[in-house]
Parts: sequence; structure tokens; C-alpha cells
Amino acid sequence: MSQQPQPGTKAPAFSAQAVGGTYVTPATVKLSELKGETVVLYFYPKDDTPGCTKQACALRDGWSEISAKAKVFGVSIDPIKSHEKFIKKHGLPFPILSDEDHKIVEAYGVWVEKSLYGKTYMGTERATFIIGPDGKIKAVLPKVKPDEHFAQVLALL
Repeated sequence: MSQQPQPGTKAPAFSAQAVGGTYVTPATVKLSELKGETVVLYFYPKDDTPGCTKQACALRDGWSEISAKAKVFGVSIDPIKSHEKFIKKHGLPFPILSDEDHKIVEAYGVWVEKSLYGKTYMGTERATFIIGPDGKIKAVLPKVKPDEHFAQVLALL
């Protein structure tokens, strides 16, 4: 388990398959290709679960405000097919990165031990990283609540 990158540090590089938004068919997205842009990377546990749906739909509903200020990417360990269904079902306007090999969640320190009903397991912690045009972490929102996520991100942009 690695540490979460902190504001002022270089954002961990990544390359992953994305679908949604401008990516009609799955395509590889690299952080290095987004230099010069403000990027919002929001990590969430699982497609189409109540909290994750609420969080994604809040971004969708405020899309005109947020998309004018940053490129937004959801990130989860679900496969592309799952992301495609989630995007279509809820009309999400932004791309989602598939991190099935856990490289991005580990690089950003959000692959953590969780517990539910007394059982512990590894899973994705809900967290958001805002990366500045210089490729450095501008802000970190750890353990973000789905209801508060959109307003917090917008305030930081």
C-alpha cells in the first residue's frame, strides 16, 4: 500500500483504457498527454452502486460548470464493459478509466484495507485528486462523501 500523493508533488503517471465522454470506443489515456490541462481524477469503489451512482450523477448534473474548468476522469477497477453500461444507464458525460490491474489505485494510495460486516478486504477508497496543468497535485480530497463531492471539487477549481 503506497501513500497518497500530496499537494505540490508530481502526480503519478498512468496509462489506462478509457471509455465515455469523447472516447466513443475504448482508448488509451496517458496522464502525460494531458499536460497543460487541469485534471480531476476521482476514484470510486464500484460501478452502479448507490454511493458511486450518486457521486457520478452529481458530476453529470453540474457538467457545464465543471467541464469548463477541468478534464474529469472517473477511475475504478471495474472492466470497460461495466463502465460502458454504467455510462449508458446514467447518461454520464465524462470518461471512466478501467484499472483492472490496480496500478493507478495503488500509485495514488487509494487501494486500502476496508471492512464490512466484520470482514476485511482490499478495495478502492473514494478519493479525488486535482492535478494542475504543470502535472503536480493541486488538491486531494480523501474519503470524500458522494453528497459533498461535486461542491468540493467545484470550489477547488
